[in-house]
Amino acid sequence: MFEEFGKIIPVYVSSMLKFILGPLTGYTAKLTLVTTILATVAGMMTVVLAFAFFGDFLRTRIINKFFAKRKRFSDRNRKFVGIWKKYGLPGVAALTPLFLTPIGGTLLALSFGAPRNKLILYMFISAAVWSVIFSSAIYFFGNEVLPDVIK
Repeated sequence: MFEEFGKIIPVYVSSMLKFILGPLTGYTAKLTLVTTILATVAGMMTVVLAFAFFGDFLRTRIINKFFAKRKRFSDRNRKFVGIWKKYGLPGVAALTPLFLTPIGGTLLALSFGAPRNKLILYMFISAAVWSVIFSSAIYFFGNEVLPDVIK
């Protein structure tokens, strides 16, 4: 039991940082497909919930203290505005596991004033769908596609 838990923790933590790392870590740890899916969704949703409920505290206490002197409108900021205007909250939630990190997608949505309850719902749906897709693809095609180092 503790052995299985020891394998789940890296999947959980890695999916908090970059979503695709969760299924890859679960595959290399030889976890079951369902366990990998659940740990990956839990990792992303932990970040979403933490930033949704404690985002203001983190921004005022930590981010503004270390990054007080920053340019307001950079090219990168304009790209984020373009993503938000083009796709809105459902699009940002759908793109978060693909291109953004769970932290980046959540901060992007919150910075544009997304309602907390909708953010959590859309991010959960996105995490569940993409976790099933990524994990299934890695588990079913991993032996043929992934290099021997990962296996």
